[in-house]
Amino acid sequence: MTDDATLLETLLEQERRLVFDRFDNDTAIALGQKILERARANRQQIVVDISRGDQRLFYAALAGTSADNEFWVAGKIAVVKRFGHSSFYVGQKARLKGVDFADGALVDRTTFRAHGGSFPIIVAGVGMVGTATVSGLPQAEDHALVVAVIEEFLAETGMGGGRPEVWTA
Repeated sequence: MTDDATLLETLLEQERRLVFDRFDNDTAIALGQKILERARANRQQIVVDISRGDQRLFYAALAGTSADNEFWVAGKIAVVKRFGHSSFYVGQKARLKGVDFADGALVDRTTFRAHGGSFPIIVAGVGMVGTATVSGLPQAEDHALVVAVIEEFLAETGMGGGRPEVWTA
C-alpha cells in the first residue's frame, strides 16, 4: 500500500504524463467507447461522460446504473473544472490535510464531489480542455479505470506524448 504523499505524487504524475496532442469530438467518442468496452469486459456497471468545456461529447450508462450516477458525474466534473486536477487527487489531498473537502474549499457539497473518477483532458500547448469521468465503482476503481484507458488510448492512437507547457494548475 502506498503512503499518502506517494499517492498524491502518483496522481500528479498521471496528469503530467497523460497529455493529448489534440482532442476533438471524434477523439472523445472513441475514448468513451474504449472505456465502455473495458467496463463491459470486466462486467462493471458504470456511467461514462466525456466532455470538452461545457459540452458533453459522449455519454453512456450501462445496465445496473441509476440517475444517482449522473449526480456523481456532475459533482466530480465540477471539482476538476474548478481545481484543475483529478477529482481523486483533490479529494485525497483534502483527506491528507485532515479537512472536509467542501468545508476546506468553501464549496457546496451538493455541487462539488471530490471522489475519484473524473480526470482532466489536457492538450499539449493548450492546457485542460475537458474531462473524462466514470461513476459506478468505488472511487479508486473509477479513477483507475479512467487512467488506464486514457493511457492505453494515447499509446494506441499515437495522440500522446505532448507536454502541457501552458498547463499550470
